[in-house]
Amino acid sequence: MVGRVTIGMLGLAALLAANMAAAAPPGGETVKSTDQFQSGRDAFADPEKLPGAALYQENCAGCHQGGVYKAPHRTWLEMMTPSMLFSAMNEGIMQPQAAHLSREQRQHIAEYLSRQKLDAFASEPKARQCTGKAATFDLSRPAAPVGWGHDTSRFVPADVAGLKAADVPKLRLKWAFAFPNAMRARSQPSIGLGAVFVGSKDGTVYAFDLDTGCVRWTYKARAEVRTGIVVEASKTSPKLYFGDVMARAYALDAVTGQEVWVTKVDDHSSATITGTPALFNDRLYVPVSSLEVTAAADPSYACCTFRGAVAALDTATGAQAWKSHTIPDEPTQKGTTSAGTPILAASGAPVWNSPSVDAARGVLYVGSGENYSSPADGNSDAVMAFDLKTGQRRWVRQTVERDAWNVACMMGDNPNCPTERGPDLDYAASPILASLPGGGQVLLGGQKSGVVHGFDPDTGVVRWSTRIGRGGVQGGVHFGMAAEGSRLYVPIYDMANARDGSKPTEPPRPGLYAVDGATGKLIWSHPAEDVCQGREFCDPGITAAVAAMPGIVFAGHSDGWVRAYDGATGRIVWKYDTTQAVKAVNGIDAKGGSMSGPGPAIGDGHVVITSGYGLYFKMPGNALLVFAAEGK
Repeated sequence: MVGRVTIGMLGLAALLAANMAAAAPPGGETVKSTDQFQSGRDAFADPEKLPGAALYQENCAGCHQGGVYKAPHRTWLEMMTPSMLFSAMNEGIMQPQAAHLSREQRQHIAEYLSRQKLDAFASEPKARQCTGKAATFDLSRPAAPVGWGHDTSRFVPADVAGLKAADVPKLRLKWAFAFPNAMRARSQPSIGLGAVFVGSKDGTVYAFDLDTGCVRWTYKARAEVRTGIVVEASKTSPKLYFGDVMARAYALDAVTGQEVWVTKVDDHSSATITGTPALFNDRLYVPVSSLEVTAAADPSYACCTFRGAVAALDTATGAQAWKSHTIPDEPTQKGTTSAGTPILAASGAPVWNSPSVDAARGVLYVGSGENYSSPADGNSDAVMAFDLKTGQRRWVRQTVERDAWNVACMMGDNPNCPTERGPDLDYAASPILASLPGGGQVLLGGQKSGVVHGFDPDTGVVRWSTRIGRGGVQGGVHFGMAAEGSRLYVPIYDMANARDGSKPTEPPRPGLYAVDGATGKLIWSHPAEDVCQGREFCDPGITAAVAAMPGIVFAGHSDGWVRAYDGATGRIVWKYDTTQAVKAVNGIDAKGGSMSGPGPAIGDGHVVITSGYGLYFKMPGNALLVFAAEGK
């Protein structure tokens, strides 16, 4: 039986922590099964024996395990650093609630939730501050309107890339930054103004000098910044936009790092922003997803009440212009589980991806995820079009029916598992609007089913469907495809040790594929190299978003290697092992891991990538890596 005390460890993120704890050798030895990031974590192998366990249960669990709608669920608290949790109780938003606790008790709670010692964060290495010319933003080099936040095709034209295909084999590591006390790097870097902008696990947003890696400024968000950083294409007073994991959207002055506004876009306790907001004219379109699927692992949790959404915010003030849900009606009770817990539906259909703007048609396209509870409805696993000005739904096209799933389905006889039991085949990747050689356009959508679809952008009618991958809970297309004209680059993950019953030996294999956007026909395939050799949490597939420039597509693999493929043939022309330790500009080692979520950023003669994804059975890492062609 899963109780409220232990439920936080049974979400997807905490399942990984449990896996690592189970690997701890007897006798209190240091855990060495993965790498340096696990050193010393054996002290938390049985966290329920820590002094913070009882303190959390007595003082926090009543609100943070579903008791208060707006209180962040414990799942999110466990993803924070101990310093963020400690700060929230000392001088932050939780100060009134924690006032009766001693400083030592607050520390115990922070360490219990984060599974890390607070003192490990007391001596965080400081990044080197820029001086002189390196500290100055170059307004003559504005960010180009490409990539997430501007264009979901993730194609960078030659004049923006500053690289030719012939330069790619000459790429060399120029500098690296090690995110302090981090085991994951999930924010998509952006290039502009002679700088690199990127978020981090502890909520710090950095502005680095592109040439040297010194820091021009930092800003501390309220929680982890997982999204990309969207830079306005302006030569006067550009702003940055991004979201955090607690469903707040931000605007900063790009030159000074000063906060312009912060807006909470959803009050649900499990709501989050994982997809990068889309910027168009004077509006920021913010996708809203959630981790209520993990809260549902508690049999006493009434599943579920979250509905995916897109919120349109005024870029000047952060005020909400409109908000539209993927499921139009609020959930109502449909029955009770065998444990007597209410079943609320329809729920779920989160928006994990960055919205795609179609200015000519005046619409916004997004893909939705699975329903969280039974009965499933017609809004899950679908591509949708919303009116840019009003948020009114134009059309919806579901491609997998009856998909209701949550983490309870991974736990045997947990009564919160919907009767449909999945198959959990989200649209996690952004839809891509592509122009066709003979005229006209097609909307391209890739799904965790391993199937890619071509939709009519006016009606949502499916023109063609092509199976590229095996698909499954940990399969198919995950975080992002790329398109060079009508040629679509499709990354397939198909995790080798998939936990959904699929067999890893069944074809097709994980890797990178090129598809004709007009017909859906396969142009070429490049199954992934298997270099894992038994390494824990290593997998050859591609879960991270890919990015393209003329003649080249870059892919960061779950095995820790970033590879560049010839766009016409699929041949590998360059690769780099991000898991090797390199000395970073902040004086410690940068060491990457699995790449998942963010993909490479290309611009101004550089390729920038974050590496390390210490969640969901993937290798941890702390690296920001900046490459340039040799001699440049």
